[in-house]
Amino acid sequence: MRTLAGMTAMAPTRTSPDLSFLLDHTSHVLRGRMAAALAEIGLTARMHCVLVHALEEERTQIQLAALGDMDKTTMVVTVDALEKAGLAERRPSSTDRRARIIAVTPEGAKLAARSQQIVDRVHEQALSALPSAQREALLRALEGLVAGHLAAPAEAGQPVRRARQ
Repeated sequence: MRTLAGMTAMAPTRTSPDLSFLLDHTSHVLRGRMAAALAEIGLTARMHCVLVHALEEERTQIQLAALGDMDKTTMVVTVDALEKAGLAERRPSSTDRRARIIAVTPEGAKLAARSQQIVDRVHEQALSALPSAQREALLRALEGLVAGHLAAPAEAGQPVRRARQ
C-alpha cells in the first residue's frame, strides 16, 4: 500500500516556474478587480471594450468581436445590453451598405471616458505593487510574448476553452 508521502516522491520535479499558473492566476485576479471596478458604473469589461474600440473608428460587430476576443453570441448579447442602456446602436456602415457598425451614443462616449479612467487605475494599482524597473521589464516581456512566440494560439485538435470573463 502506497502512502501519500510515497505518491509525493513520485511526482515529477519541476524544472522551471509554472508560467501557466502565474499568468492564469494574475489574469484571473485582475479580471475580477476590473469587473468589480467597472460594475460601479454599470459596465462589464466587454461593454467597455466595445465602446472604446467602436469610438476609435467605424467598426462592424465582427471586427469588434475579434478585437475583444468574443464569440458571435457573446458579442450580440453585449451590443444588445449597450443598446438597451442607450450607450450604442447598430447602424448601416457608411462604406458598405450591407454591413452594420456599432455607433456609440454621446452618453456612451462619456461613459467610455470614465470607464477608461477606471481601467487605467486598476492597471496602475496592479503594476504599482512592483518597483518601477520590474514594472517596465514585465510590460516589455509580456508585449514581446504577445507580439512574438505567443501571438497566436497553437493549432490543436480540440479548441482550448477559455475562462469566462
